[in-house]
Amino acid sequence: MKLSREELKGLMKGKLMQAGLHEDHAETTAEILMWAHERGYYSHGAVRVEYYSERIFKGGITVEPNITWKQTGPCSGILDGDNGIGFVVAKEGMKKAIEMAKENGIAVVGMSNLSHSGSIGYYTEMAADEGLCAISFCQSDPMAVPYGGAEPYYGTNPISFAAPTADDRTVVFDMATTVQAWGKILDKRSKHQEIPADWAVDEHGAPVTDPHKVNALVPIAGAKGYGLMMMVDIFSGILLGVPFGGHVSSMYHDLSEGRRLGQMHIVIDPERFCGADQFMKTMSACLDEIGEIKPAPGFDKVNYPGERAKMRMDKAYATGGVDVADELVEYLKGEPVHFDRYDHKNRFAD
Repeated sequence: MKLSREELKGLMKGKLMQAGLHEDHAETTAEILMWAHERGYYSHGAVRVEYYSERIFKGGITVEPNITWKQTGPCSGILDGDNGIGFVVAKEGMKKAIEMAKENGIAVVGMSNLSHSGSIGYYTEMAADEGLCAISFCQSDPMAVPYGGAEPYYGTNPISFAAPTADDRTVVFDMATTVQAWGKILDKRSKHQEIPADWAVDEHGAPVTDPHKVNALVPIAGAKGYGLMMMVDIFSGILLGVPFGGHVSSMYHDLSEGRRLGQMHIVIDPERFCGADQFMKTMSACLDEIGEIKPAPGFDKVNYPGERAKMRMDKAYATGGVDVADELVEYLKGEPVHFDRYDHKNRFAD
């Protein structure tokens, strides 16, 4: 089924409010979920509403958080989210970082005690829209085996960066440090599709193609991905004094409990280095050159990070709206609210 942006965002916002989230926080959450969904990041789009709604409904997310800001230096600070909905806390943290970077040239802002914040590319793009460069790291609960291990210790621990150009193009890179994000497993489960053998392992550490038998994900590029996972956990966990590694609370176990996650934004003003105009002009020239590289067999061109997402979004709205599974639309429209789909053993019960 195809829905307009306004239709899908409105349905997501309404369901979150049914679960107990206040309108302003539901608006922000729905907007960021929409950002992901319309770009084709379906695993971080509308499919997530059911999980967030159940956690809100069961008290695992504080609907009236006392979010506090502590500036720890001219270029640093920590935003304590008081277990509020992660989207709101992460967005407020990026606003603080943008303000600080414009004033002092660079900002390092940590967010502690927040819940899951979705696709972190949204936050780095916020900075790029202001002519700034940004990096963001976010820890997650143990669901990936370290290189050489058969038991999960780190999470998908995503990394994102974004940079502006002199035209309407924006570089936005957003990746999990696992071969795939857990949301991709959920997406395949919901569609009753198998997964590639290099995505995940079973309880014995052996590759698996049945998404229902997944016990843990695997890091990208073996030991290199493992190192990146550790880096993210250090920057967004240990450095902020929140639980780290195997101590990070589960996303899917007890949905009545808070999570105490950590996230880190680093924002840089290019004006303080080569100069903003030069930076953005050079970025545009770089993307032009990348686009002129001879494509490999099976490819039409070499895309810059974020380009295919924009193409998917433009195509969706040119052809009547974004795709949403019929059963998901039925859930979003349904009343009364039913929140009883997640369990502690399978993370997501069909």
